[in-house]
Amino acid sequence: MTRPRLLDLFCGAGGAAVGYARAGFDVVGVDINPMPRYPFAFEQADALAYLAAHGREYDVIHASPPCQAWSRMRRITGRDYPELIEPTREALKLTGRPYVIENVEHAPLVNYVLVCGTMVGLRVRRHRWFEMAPLLPILTPSCACHNGVATGRLIGQRLRGPKPTNRRLPPRFTEAEKRAAMGVEWMTIAETQEAIPPAYTELIGRELLAALALAV
Repeated sequence: MTRPRLLDLFCGAGGAAVGYARAGFDVVGVDINPMPRYPFAFEQADALAYLAAHGREYDVIHASPPCQAWSRMRRITGRDYPELIEPTREALKLTGRPYVIENVEHAPLVNYVLVCGTMVGLRVRRHRWFEMAPLLPILTPSCACHNGVATGRLIGQRLRGPKPTNRRLPPRFTEAEKRAAMGVEWMTIAETQEAIPPAYTELIGRELLAALALAV
């Protein structure tokens, strides 16, 4: 049976891609930067230019535009960052294909669901929003990261564990432990900073596959 094709725009090192592949998609990634550890077929190109030229060749499109404009990074650095969500959405609509846009909390997404590591069995507190068109009624478990249930987790970009005795000294974890917590063992630590844990998109991808099956 032929697997549906998914285009992974602004793909980074492939966290989202691995989740979609586990769900049942054949994935092709596109990023303007070289991604030597991307685990599937990869095209180095401008994401929106590639989308305009090839988007209709895919069954589903995922896009993770740069998130710094809506993240803590902007408040920390005071710098201006590109705001690509709206142009990405408009370009996705032109393809006529189902699509997902992923980004950080408070990004200008619509019809989104929130996914956190505590919902999918990870020791991770990393909230991400997923906008979907068409909107899918995804049922997600409740987020446990605010009620003390989840311990040893990523908060923001850093892995943290139980509250240390000395509040000024957060617990230390090895790089291997950090990658394992997210399920991205093939990545460098730098690549994990903005990565999506594969378990997030595996959840989204299973719902997308079910919706595609119903539409046939």
